[in-house]
Amino acid sequence: MFNGKMKAITFSYDDGVTQDKRLIEIFNKYGLKATFNLNSGLLGKEWTLVRDGVTVDHNKIPVADVRAVYEGHEVAAHTVTHPFLPKIEDEQEIVRQVEEDRLALSDLMGYEVVGFAYPGGGINHDKRVAEIIRRKTGVKYCRTTDSTRSFAPQTDLYEFNPTVYHHVEMEEMFRLGERFLSMQADTPQIFYIWGHAYEFDIRDEWDRFEEFCKMISGAPDVFYGTNREVLLGGKK
Repeated sequence: MFNGKMKAITFSYDDGVTQDKRLIEIFNKYGLKATFNLNSGLLGKEWTLVRDGVTVDHNKIPVADVRAVYEGHEVAAHTVTHPFLPKIEDEQEIVRQVEEDRLALSDLMGYEVVGFAYPGGGINHDKRVAEIIRRKTGVKYCRTTDSTRSFAPQTDLYEFNPTVYHHVEMEEMFRLGERFLSMQADTPQIFYIWGHAYEFDIRDEWDRFEEFCKMISGAPDVFYGTNREVLLGGKK
């Protein structure tokens, strides 16, 4: 159970981009909680990227602003420099990318960072990498990018699959949200949404996403928490 409730909703957003500030305003407005996965070695960097044929800003939150920006939510690791981990043969480099990021973010936030999201698109994880992280780092849960469209509990916290990816599954996210709110749960159920805040700029979907947040907020039988609170039962 989640603070005495059978249903929980949580969000996870990657890369530590400046659009996170606008996203956090929306979450705070509706009493929602999220986890933000940051690359400590890229904080403060400024550049753009092209997604779906559209150029969008991909500027990172400056180091000095990290604690204030993410206050009230959770910061988790995402590797130091965002490499594709399954292609790294050197086990110690995988450990360095994950653990140095985790420790640097812990220092920035003033609490121990224990979460992690695998960087990169597509199949960005495998059993070997997950086992290295489990054995050799202080990470206690890892999020993949593999949408399940399910709310069912999962036992493997080192390859934990989200329910839905907001960017390519926006309308499905709404349908799942309606189903989640109406369901009567007698076992723990998790609705887990993930993405990148800069993606809302591509098709100007900020208002549409705020509609979703308003829709799923304030349900008396739902616990709204960070990934850590939902998956581990701990604060932050």
